[in-house]
Amino acid sequence: MIDVCLLGTGGMMPLPYRYLTAMMARYNGKSILIDCGEGTQIAMKQKGWSPKPIDVICFTHFHADHISGLPGMLLTMGNAERTEPLLIIGPKGLEKVVGALRMIAPELPFELRFHELSQPFEQIDMGDYRIEAFRVNHNVICYCYNLIVERAGRFQVERAKALGLPVQLWNPLQKGNVVEFEGKTYTPDMVMGSPRKGIKVTYCTDTRPTRSIEENAAHADLFICEGMYGEPDKQQKAREHKHMTFYEAAEMASDSVLEGIFFRAGKLMFSSTKTTPPMATRPHGKRQARITALKN
Repeated sequence: MIDVCLLGTGGMMPLPYRYLTAMMARYNGKSILIDCGEGTQIAMKQKGWSPKPIDVICFTHFHADHISGLPGMLLTMGNAERTEPLLIIGPKGLEKVVGALRMIAPELPFELRFHELSQPFEQIDMGDYRIEAFRVNHNVICYCYNLIVERAGRFQVERAKALGLPVQLWNPLQKGNVVEFEGKTYTPDMVMGSPRKGIKVTYCTDTRPTRSIEENAAHADLFICEGMYGEPDKQQKAREHKHMTFYEAAEMASDSVLEGIFFRAGKLMFSSTKTTPPMATRPHGKRQARITALKN
């Protein structure tokens, strides 16, 4: 199961009940933070989650309301005696921007590693899951992200028995290892069924509608999307500032045939009729994505 928490949904100015942009996801002991606006640490503390085990921070773009919380977050990680390296992913210029912010957080007990995005589409393998970054259309270089968990096929007990494999070899094969038994080599595909549908979470913010969103958000289990303007007469303003209206975001989600939709609307959260209420768990067979929207 993936736990997804929208730590902040505000834009430009933080409010006592709404912090700036940030989303955190947890899967199999790993933590991923996308954007780190002002107030992210407060929201994380309210949720009861710790910043120390964050494995990677992804930035969509370098506007202040998406990155201004980073220096404090890094200092908190250091004060928690973190020593493991931290991967930071973001558009070209990432290392320079983070270096400037670190003028007020110069000493850290852990290494920062950078992955600067330069292509329209990039994939980063994180072991248990995969991050996909795809470029969108804002007034600065901006990327959206997919978090994808693949699921192997089911272990075929009858096939393993037919091959005469002892039970103690079943688990290594199920985990993808090649084993030797009585002079023969056995590979996972000999005892595993076809891959099952995994879990896909798409996070999309600060952009006009684009073909890249339609293509990369297709068949997402959870689509988190911005919608800056709710009034129909703000269409021209949305075009000028390169944001979406509620209507455009909803139409894009519908066209992409999504299973669950959450709008980051006007930097305020509301859910479509296809989603369950916040704090609920949505099952997809054995695929689950638990969605939390803090009351901020």
